[in-house]
Amino acid sequence: AMKLYRARIPAIAHAVVDRLSSDGDIEVALADREEAASDLVAIMESYLRRDNDLREAVREAMERKNIPYDQYGKVKGEIADNWGHPTGDDVDRYLARQFIENFMISKFVGEVYTDDRELYKKIIDTIKPFDVDERALRAEAEERIKNVREGSVERQDALNRALKEVKKRHGLI
Repeated sequence: AMKLYRARIPAIAHAVVDRLSSDGDIEVALADREEAASDLVAIMESYLRRDNDLREAVREAMERKNIPYDQYGKVKGEIADNWGHPTGDDVDRYLARQFIENFMISKFVGEVYTDDRELYKKIIDTIKPFDVDERALRAEAEERIKNVREGSVERQDALNRALKEVKKRHGLI
């Protein structure tokens, strides 16, 4: 599943604009490349803000209704559906559609030469390498704390610290 990290946003935006420009799918003057990428950055940051609001809403709902933490995914899914907010594998698809809409109205994109379906496929292809395998990060973090006793309070703290270090090492935070 796709998780969008703020640290990766500028690179994703530039990769999309550069690829579509150099492939001749969209026409962006060299002087406008930075601005065209900034528009995509804004789309992704807006998505992240809403994603944050979603997590906050999930926590509040769970506290209010006294729902156990192991139900987090279910509650998040329900609220996300209500909000029409994409999660998991839908994130890439959502962003691709938003990017295409932006190209159609952007004053930094001179012309769009390629049909939506082809653009969509290329954008997804360009975003994919930036996707982060959360399970692999977690496994790497757990490997670092295998000497901390299972089920202990210290273990959760150690795991959180290890996860932060792993994400830093991978340039995600």
